[in-house]
Amino acid sequence: MKDLVQSVEIRATQRRGVTVTRPKVWLKNEFVRVGLAESLSTYVMMAFGLGSVAQVVTGQGEFGHYISINLGFGLGVAMGAHVGGKVSGAHMNAAVSFTMCVFGRLAWKMLPLYILAQFLGSFLAAGTIYSIYYEAIHDYCGGNLTVTGVKATAGIFATYPAPYLSLVAGFVDQVFGTAMLLLCLMALSDQKNKPPTAGSEPVTVGLLVLLIGISLGSNSGYAINPTRDIAPRVFTAMAGWGAEVFRSGNGWWWVPLVAPPIGGVLGAGLYKAFVELHHPLLSEQDGETQEELVCLQKEQSPSVDICV
Repeated sequence: MKDLVQSVEIRATQRRGVTVTRPKVWLKNEFVRVGLAESLSTYVMMAFGLGSVAQVVTGQGEFGHYISINLGFGLGVAMGAHVGGKVSGAHMNAAVSFTMCVFGRLAWKMLPLYILAQFLGSFLAAGTIYSIYYEAIHDYCGGNLTVTGVKATAGIFATYPAPYLSLVAGFVDQVFGTAMLLLCLMALSDQKNKPPTAGSEPVTVGLLVLLIGISLGSNSGYAINPTRDIAPRVFTAMAGWGAEVFRSGNGWWWVPLVAPPIGGVLGAGLYKAFVELHHPLLSEQDGETQEELVCLQKEQSPSVDICV
């Protein structure tokens, strides 16, 4: 416990001679700090996203439409990135975390922590939205919690394929959507290309998620995120919808788990193969290399390895 919490005020002098005061209780363990930040950022993203779906569904079009859901998740991602971006990177997406591990941007030992934190944040967000919209949901469906049909409500929490969509087509849909997500995220984090200005990364990533929603969302709800889908699905199975949440859509539940990590690695790999690996070599300029300038920009900018 002594290694985890510092219980006395410590004055630390930074490089520029600025003296700062630590709060009386602060966490020193990196795993705990990262886990809490990732869980809370995911919770914020999911609460806003699922809340927008619940409002549209139970309001029957009176309180928003499909674009409202796109905006809810896009802005939710932006707010979640602000919550945890400087601590955990605010991945909020197991496919992002897995891809970062594959390309050496995140240690493999951190992957279970990220997945657990994202699952917890998503699960708690689903429970929160169900509690807030409990009466609205039961009024809408007459107390009959169903997965399919005219008054289905399970889709408020997890994604399900359109009636015409096969498992193969749905798998390709999820691979492509996540590939586009990670391809663009790699571009946004590439300091040698055209990264967003410092401080604008959360909004930029939120706009990316909004773009994916309005262009690739109709087939299966653009899960593009294993933990975003499985945690609320488990919650609905426990809350009254039952095992049908896993049987529906010809056993659709595994597609948002397996396809996004594959798509993430493909998308990030495409960007590296077509763009990042071919940047010109850095040259000396005015006694300071461009590489040093890039490092300085990274130090001054918040983490950009952020997503849904």
